[in-house]
Amino acid sequence: RMQSILASTLLLSLCTNGALSLTLGSKPKIGKVSAGPLQISSLGCGTWSWGNRLLFDYDPSQDEEIYEAYKEVRDAGVTIFDTADSYGTLDLNGRAEQLLGEFERRYQSEIAESDKEKNWWDLGSAPASDNEQQVATKLAPYPWRVTSSNFVKAAEGSLRRLQQPQLAVAQLHWSTSKYQPFQEKALWEGVADIYDKGLAKSVGVSNFGPIQLQKVSDYMKEREVPLAVAQIQYSLMTYGEAKEMNSACDDNNCRLISYSPLCLGLLTGKYNLDNLPKSSARRQLFRELLPGAQDLLGTLNAVADEYGKSQTQVAINWAISKGTVPIPGCRTLQQARENLGATGWSLKPDAVTELDIAALNVGKPMIQNIFQTK
Repeated sequence: RMQSILASTLLLSLCTNGALSLTLGSKPKIGKVSAGPLQISSLGCGTWSWGNRLLFDYDPSQDEEIYEAYKEVRDAGVTIFDTADSYGTLDLNGRAEQLLGEFERRYQSEIAESDKEKNWWDLGSAPASDNEQQVATKLAPYPWRVTSSNFVKAAEGSLRRLQQPQLAVAQLHWSTSKYQPFQEKALWEGVADIYDKGLAKSVGVSNFGPIQLQKVSDYMKEREVPLAVAQIQYSLMTYGEAKEMNSACDDNNCRLISYSPLCLGLLTGKYNLDNLPKSSARRQLFRELLPGAQDLLGTLNAVADEYGKSQTQVAINWAISKGTVPIPGCRTLQQARENLGATGWSLKPDAVTELDIAALNVGKPMIQNIFQTK
């Protein structure tokens, strides 16, 4: 017993004098925010590019590099990952969900292996529940998904690809109210049934405007199903139309998720008319958008210089300042680190206002998703 006391005293002394770093587990750098009944990371990660050859020139040989980016954001405390059962082009359909499941299993395996190798004085890592992966999958309302059971089966398919028992959020990828309204009720019933069957902790919607959000929110309340998130394309290039969703989400107690907060990379400052993306689709889009975005990009660059940050980090931080949870994509370690650099600091109100004004005066805003409703 005396030896134990002496060892403890020596250990405490070493820690106090800084000779030995003793931690109860490194706390995530990324904070948490509420999303309906959930607590999610204040910065998320989108997986649209994982498996997308058309827009992002994806190739399976990139998977190891993507995993390094995934590991970086997980280590920083990012928990919420947005994906969809339609992500991945052609033969790669569902690839993003598969990778999310594979990456998390590998990540947890590496943590377990690392724990085995810890020294005797290491008291262990932070509780796993503080940093559990949260998958928010969007389920596509394909024309053949016309019954609620079709949607439940879609969720089961996503869980098989993830090799997980439950989603954090089951989301409707878009509304069919504009072109196939009879299908809409079945979609709402289906996503509610997914929750009732224990396949998801909550539900959400994507590309729903304030009016349609209120309708689906009222339905979910009747079914006693928690609506956690609503996501739209939300960036400095879409602010004019997107800003109405802030109050709509507040009214319905759900978190606004901003997808494409960097406008497919246009807001990173890496592109101009002489240096366009490789993807033919993005190249043509940027040719149309860049001329009318010069004042905004100039303001973004000036703010970035003032704060000693990159344009990417300012654009993401601006989205955070609006109370949204941005979900920028990342496929490389460099992109992951740059995205993470958007956290831990805040734009001052005058900078936010300056960016707001520039955003509202963009010559040609980013085109809205064709499925976006009012």
